[in-house]
Amino acid sequence: MPHEASWQDSVLGEFTPGVSPLTVVSDPDGLLRNEGVLAALRGRGFALLPFEDAIAFRYAYESHYRPMLREASFPGLVVLVAAASADDLPYDILANARRVSLSLAALFPRLDQTVLRTLAPDDWDALHQSHAAATMILGESATKDFVLRHVFGLQPELWSSPAALLAALLRRHYPARRIPATLNERIAQVLRPLFQDWPLDRIVPDRTAFLGFLQERWPIFLDARTQRAGTVREGDVFAYPGPSLLPFDNADVRVYMDNLFAEGLLRPVAHPHANSLRKTWLAVGVRSAQPADGAARLQRLLALASKALPGPDAPHGRWFHFASVWANVVALAHEPNRRPSASEERKIDGLRTRMDAAFADWLRGRYAGLANLPPVPPVMLHHVSRLLARQVGSAGKSASKRIALIVVDGLALDQWAVLRQELATQRPGWRIHEQAVFAWVPTVTSVSRQAIFAGAPPLLFPESIGHTNKEEALWRRFWNNENVGQVAYLKGLGDRPFDDVAALVEPPGLRVVGLVVDKVDRIMHGMELGTAGMHNQVRQWAALGHFATLLDLLFAEGFRVYVTSDHGNVEAAGCGRPNEGAVADLRGERVRVYSAEGLRRNVAQRFPEAWQWPADGLPPDYLPLLASGRSAFVGEGERVVAHGGVCIEELVVPFVEVAPGR
Repeated sequence: MPHEASWQDSVLGEFTPGVSPLTVVSDPDGLLRNEGVLAALRGRGFALLPFEDAIAFRYAYESHYRPMLREASFPGLVVLVAAASADDLPYDILANARRVSLSLAALFPRLDQTVLRTLAPDDWDALHQSHAAATMILGESATKDFVLRHVFGLQPELWSSPAALLAALLRRHYPARRIPATLNERIAQVLRPLFQDWPLDRIVPDRTAFLGFLQERWPIFLDARTQRAGTVREGDVFAYPGPSLLPFDNADVRVYMDNLFAEGLLRPVAHPHANSLRKTWLAVGVRSAQPADGAARLQRLLALASKALPGPDAPHGRWFHFASVWANVVALAHEPNRRPSASEERKIDGLRTRMDAAFADWLRGRYAGLANLPPVPPVMLHHVSRLLARQVGSAGKSASKRIALIVVDGLALDQWAVLRQELATQRPGWRIHEQAVFAWVPTVTSVSRQAIFAGAPPLLFPESIGHTNKEEALWRRFWNNENVGQVAYLKGLGDRPFDDVAALVEPPGLRVVGLVVDKVDRIMHGMELGTAGMHNQVRQWAALGHFATLLDLLFAEGFRVYVTSDHGNVEAAGCGRPNEGAVADLRGERVRVYSAEGLRRNVAQRFPEAWQWPADGLPPDYLPLLASGRSAFVGEGERVVAHGGVCIEELVVPFVEVAPGR
């Protein structure tokens, strides 16, 4: 069958290797910032350099890309300008470049462009497959309905009953897929006349609010099913007003409930009739200390993870979802007083092997393009500060907003699951909005944590890439460029009193604070008991309440609080130590870094399975050699908990907003 042309084919038709060494692209709609397009460009050998900051652009161009342009075999450099005109580029670039203009209007001429510009680049695949159904020019409202139906599979005009509405909201929120605010408003507008008592303005756009809405009503549903009299409360006692009793037992709703509880998105609750409820489907949401219940949840999680394992062409969001499910598998398998059976261990090991192979294949094709994706929502750690800058606004706008970013050094996603559980116990009213981001490779503090505070790829801080001494200066420089007022930074936090934090954040003029909590990293570097020991000590530290107290302090001072990590960690087995003397600039357990290709190649010959990681986004003289799989450059037979490589536990880290209760 002939290949059906896609919108990506139309865009990629402008890029043929060898036509021009330098191409300038005016791309106000971000067509090149689609993962598939970025992967295809990279597959053709093109390098891509966005023009965002003139000084950073000039440095990257002169130090890294200009030498490539002199090579006859180089397919070409694409300079990306996120505007309709590229005239702000330096003259010497424009004078020697081929110029290309891209726009959504050329691809989808019958749809309203203001609506389309709110979509993420990965939404255009589904839009292209269905745009022929738009046989006439559609206005704004009609385009919203068209996009909701054909891109997101949502038709709010058909949700005519509470069961239909609840099932549709579960379909909308379970995948954690981003839907633009203008489309959420359209959904609420269509539904409001029929569901006036539902808090649509909160639960349609906000996944965390929707899950909170469900969590509050689950005990009432259990009471109703066990015929406990007088337990249905009035709606005004809820944080999220609305009907008290929801149709959780509807067939279209039930299919989601099991997954929500299994993945930890909803929390099981205690109930006086727990023993009888354990014999029904409702057991998924009833708290129990029965070993069989923990085993059943682990089986459900393993089945979910096996089904959710993405392929080599999957968008990054699929890996974020999988990483979350896998983190819950790891956390559940290492709960206190519980040890997986031999059968469960075999299933976990088998899934881990499949996961490692699939993730490595995906990284080869897709990781290099992630740095060029839009920063909202953030995909990589250097996007985090850019997102926060949009939240704060300039000094003249939203002056009351205060932002705190807490970086928990070394916190893996599965250890975040442990910390989250403790926070839910200590502060049950808090709202936790969870996302994930990719760390930078190699997953070491001097690379990945500096990228957070610099708001830039490591290529742009080569002088400090081997240490963190300039981290505070990079943080202040980023915010100074954003025209934000007073900024603060403090590291070395963990379990000490927070008097210095209180003094730091008290000044009313302070707009942004960056804090580093190093407790988990210190636990990791002294760990001799593997993943189980990590979970045990992180749980003990979290139970002491120091982290919750830190957040209490920030909330009291009016801060909007975000939590992330610079890298995770993984239990690894020794594959031998490179006998390299002083030639390595970094001698980590999961990574070695060299300043010359010949040095790296010589060591790689003795470790043929190690990964000679490409220098995309890194300084050209910063060349990592990654230990293969789950191995480490330590003595054979040794086991360590370490970081620096590209296992999913090291590379996908939490990015979370925590908010106080109502």
